[in-house]
Amino acid sequence: MLKQRFSTLLDTDFEFGEGQREKMLDRLSKKLKKTRLELKLLFDELQTY
Repeated sequence: MLKQRFSTLLDTDFEFGEGQREKMLDRLSKKLKKTRLELKLLFDELQTY
């Protein structure tokens, strides 16, 4: 759903190794020009679908 909403995202934007979740979130934050809080709210919203 996130990739449909933001066409600039690629599968590789969601890849992360063990202990690398924070790095992935930082990458998404920069790419989408969203704060970490905005990302969290976006993920929370998507979980309601």
